[in-house]
Amino acid sequence: MAQVGFAAVLRLTNVARPSRFLNARRAPPGPSVPARTAVSTSTGAIQPKPDKISFGLLRVFSVVIPFLYVGTLISKNFAALLEEHDIFVPEDDDDDD
Repeated sequence: MAQVGFAAVLRLTNVARPSRFLNARRAPPGPSVPARTAVSTSTGAIQPKPDKISFGLLRVFSVVIPFLYVGTLISKNFAALLEEHDIFVPEDDDDDD
């Protein structure tokens, strides 16, 4: 009977330890973003879909235009480097016979 009591105490201490460490974790400082942690309510009902924030054209312009500009700068500089080292130089064909 003493072993059953010891096992019950051991099991309770093992269960209690992780919760102590989980409570010690804190969220990083900074602005908090609203987030949903559960899909269903306590009664089992499924919660409605969260509102979606769409940035539309703002997202397109803030991503596409800067990367197009950076891509053209990289390709222009690389083409100049290839021409400078005579690796790829377009030939002037004067075959206007």
